[in-house]
Amino acid sequence: MTDRRANRLEQALRDAGVRVTRQRSALLRVIAAAEDHPDAAELHARAVTAGAGVSLATVYRTLTTLQAQGVIDKLEFQGEPARWEAADQHHHDHMIDMDSGAVIEFTDERIERLQAEIAAEMGYDIVHHRLELYVRRR
Repeated sequence: MTDRRANRLEQALRDAGVRVTRQRSALLRVIAAAEDHPDAAELHARAVTAGAGVSLATVYRTLTTLQAQGVIDKLEFQGEPARWEAADQHHHDHMIDMDSGAVIEFTDERIERLQAEIAAEMGYDIVHHRLELYVRRR
């Protein structure tokens, strides 16, 4: 999955007219391998650790381009720096632990069904939605 995702990210940059340098290619592999929701600084640190001499500015420009191409999603959680995740994942919602900052993905058919019912009762079909729950352990 990581190789396929990295290839897709690389193609998205090419489609946007961005040259895929060795540094950007290494960054794309880091983004493709992320199984969490890293922010730009975390992605930069991972790329540097992986041996890519990429600047933080290049990370931000690359993320913005990938978002514009629709291959990654920008997650803006309250009071946190923007985080990123691949757009090729199945639909899911997020719980954000207010104490630890952990982001937990979840799906629940009851919530999906209820949202669709509410929209239908009001004369709408859901085109897209995002649900974020800000939580604390009991």
